[in-house]
This record gives sequence, C-alpha cells and structure tokens, in this order.
Amino acid sequence: MAERRVTAKPAAEPDFLQFNDLACETVGGKVIFATDEWFAPAKNLLKREPPQFIPSAFTEFGKWMDGWETRRKRIPGHDWCIIQLGVAGFIHGLDVDTSFFTGNHSPYVSIQATCLDELPPFTPGEDRTGMAATGAQIAAVAKLSSEVWPELLGESALQPGYADCCHNYFRVSTKRRVTHLRLNMYPDGGIARLKVFGIGQRDWSSVPTNQDVDLVALTNGGVCLGYSDAHFGHPRNMIGLGRGANMADGWETARRSDRPKTLKADQRGILQVPGWEWAVFRLGRPGLIGSIEVDTNHFKGNFPDSCRIEACLLTAEDEARCIQTRWNSGKWEVLLPPQKLRPHHRHQYSKAELMLNGPVSHVRLIIAPDGGVSRLRLWGRPMLVPGAPANQNRPPSKL
Repeated sequence: MAERRVTAKPAAEPDFLQFNDLACETVGGKVIFATDEWFAPAKNLLKREPPQFIPSAFTEFGKWMDGWETRRKRIPGHDWCIIQLGVAGFIHGLDVDTSFFTGNHSPYVSIQATCLDELPPFTPGEDRTGMAATGAQIAAVAKLSSEVWPELLGESALQPGYADCCHNYFRVSTKRRVTHLRLNMYPDGGIARLKVFGIGQRDWSSVPTNQDVDLVALTNGGVCLGYSDAHFGHPRNMIGLGRGANMADGWETARRSDRPKTLKADQRGILQVPGWEWAVFRLGRPGLIGSIEVDTNHFKGNFPDSCRIEACLLTAEDEARCIQTRWNSGKWEVLLPPQKLRPHHRHQYSKAELMLNGPVSHVRLIIAPDGGVSRLRLWGRPMLVPGAPANQNRPPSKL
C-alpha cells in the first residue's frame, strides 16, 4: 500500500482533461451523503490537491488514507455516495483516481447523474471518519430516488493505485444539465479522487441585459479549448473562482528554448522575442467585452514579460475547423494590444484600451515569451448570437 511502481510509459492523456472540474471543492462541490466512511471520509474525493501517502499516519479507525475508504463490507449491498456538483453543466469525462489504494481499492465503479431543481438540505458534517450513514440519513436520501437516476458510467473495472495506472479515465457524454452524481463502488474499498470534467451551464435568462458579467468564468460556462504549453499549470485554472491560491492554481508554461541569448526591449520596455505561448477559450456566452483583468498573482520571478488578447466571433462550424487546425484561424482580431506585465500584480484594462466594439465568442490570450498567469477575467454584456457554439456539447480540441 505504501509503494508506487512505475513500469510502463503512461498513455496519452484524453483531451477532455482541458475542461473544468465541476465537482472540485474549490468551486463548491461537496459530498452530501455516503453509506460508510470508516477509514477515510468521502469529502476527500473532491480535494483539488493531488493525493498523498504518509506511511506513519494512522487514526483510531486504522490507516489514514487521502481519499474515500469504506470498511470491509460484511453485510449485503455495496457502498455509494451522493455528490453535489459545485458548477452544474454538461459532463464530458471522468477521472476516477485510485492513487495509493494498491491493495484496498474499489474493484468496480459506476456513476449515475441527474438534474435536481432544488438542492437537498443535507448537512453531513465536517469529519465523518469512522462513521456510517444513520437510519435517518438513509431515509432522507431515499427521497431522491438516486438508485433510478440515469446511468452516466456503467459498471467499470478500476485499476489499483500504482503510479502508472491509478488514473482511470472514462469518456462520457451528457445531453442535459447535471447537478448531482451518485458514485457506486462495488462492493467496498477506496478511491482517492473523482474529477468530473465538463462545461458549466448558466441560466442566462436570469441575467439582466445591462449587467456586466465575467463571460469567460467557468461558473458562467467558459472553457479552455486549446493551448500551446501547460508544463507547470493548466490554462483552465485562469477561469477559476476567486484569486489563485498559489502558483499551481494558474497557467504556467516551460521556459522557451528559442528565447534570445541577450534580451532587448522596444521603446515601451516590451522584450523583443521570437516566440510566445497561447491559450484559447470559448466564452460561456458571446458578448461585448468592456474590461479585462490579467492577474499575475504569485508569479513573481516567472511572470510573462507581456501579453496581448485576440478575439473572434465563430459559429459552431467555424469552431470545429479551428480545432482541427490548432486555432491557426484568420478570423482573430486584436482585442487588447501588447501590454507590459508586472510580477504578482492585478492588471486592469478599461474599455478605452480595447480595440473591438462588436460581440465575440472566443478569445486567445498570448503571452511572451513564456511564464505564468493566475487569472483572466473578461467583463462584458452577454448577447444571444444565432449559430454561436456557447454552452453546446462540442468536441474538445486535439492537443
């Protein structure tokens, strides 16, 4: 259980991993019910941080594990839990991570999904280690009829938690908005993390037409559709909630090998370099962008020297073609001209500094030559544009 082996080169990661984790605790995801949490509580499933293993860590109930682990079942049935997504939306893929559960992982799993109009008022409490669901809790959750929710993932085998096979990836597709999941483990055991990759869906009818909203935020349906490099941090982090917690909670690229041996700058102080890195986002809703924020919070010795932002208005067919060509589209127009950036700083750009006055559906953030950005905010007025692919079930780009 303590050792992790590496025996083979890992397979290529599925492209749905560039989407947002709709269940993560940092976006409000929570476990509202679990049949049993003897060794480790189910809320660990939704942690943002990678699982860890501490050989010497024990509790009064047994070995401490960074995940959800139930007792060895000695009664009929199987263990399961109910997860309330932090952001409701369409689901494209799952990562059932069994890290460090090498002799105690759940051998099989299935997942059901539904959309509830009202959120259940369950309050399971903070620490449920060593506990099982009470009769009253079982009676309350029975009202959800979760056993008949539509199946998102059929019964599937899980690999044990060694480093070369702990990520169990499953491509799925939902045709309707999802708010809750039922995770079934057969019959018992442990799972370290559950990542639910998808695209948020907001009810735009409730947003006043004169209200500025962050059109690229993951809570509003923004999603990353492609990028050049994500060596240290994924660009999807830039559209997360609040300010970044640390450098890992942002987009950071490797240092470009083509940067000049001696750096030179123009009259504005912007370095003249041959290369750059980029990330493309589809807005949750097309709109008129009125202000922009580029936040380099925590990036003090590794912030980009400069950035610029391009934008365009695409149909669903346009988007599909751009994905095939890795976003080398001729439709890009400059939204924000090149700007010198500062370390660990919140850069604000007003409408007077922007160069487009029409609606856009996609943006491309370009940084030069490389480095890290914590958050990207695009404030504007949402618009209904016929043919635009916002919040539609479209395939991700091939990375």
